[in-house]
Amino acid sequence: MFDLAEQRLRRRPSLTPMIDVVFLLLVFFMLAARFGQDHAITLGAGGGAGDYTGPPRLIEATADGVLLNGIAMPETALASALAPLMQAPSDVLVLRSRDGATTQRVVDILMLLDDAGFTAVALVE
Repeated sequence: MFDLAEQRLRRRPSLTPMIDVVFLLLVFFMLAARFGQDHAITLGAGGGAGDYTGPPRLIEATADGVLLNGIAMPETALASALAPLMQAPSDVLVLRSRDGATTQRVVDILMLLDDAGFTAVALVE
């Protein structure tokens, strides 16, 4: 009839440990996101590459190769094939992605052109 058991006080759960964990995860992911940005590619320094002059220089990135003015060639020969078409390394090159080429493929070709000393690249659809 009588309930002689000790009455327990109900404790409210503390939110402090959960908030600490959330902030630690937030800091971790903010720092981890910065590690992948180790190289930046600048396109058309100065905001514009100027007027297009000279012979056509259309580079097309495909899923499995590179085309220069519609002619397939290995990536290693791209810089030497562009040399006779250029008056200066600052002449505009037109780079286009097609036939399922990934963004990474386009970036690889941009890096190749940058390493070869070409400074003006226009990306088109």
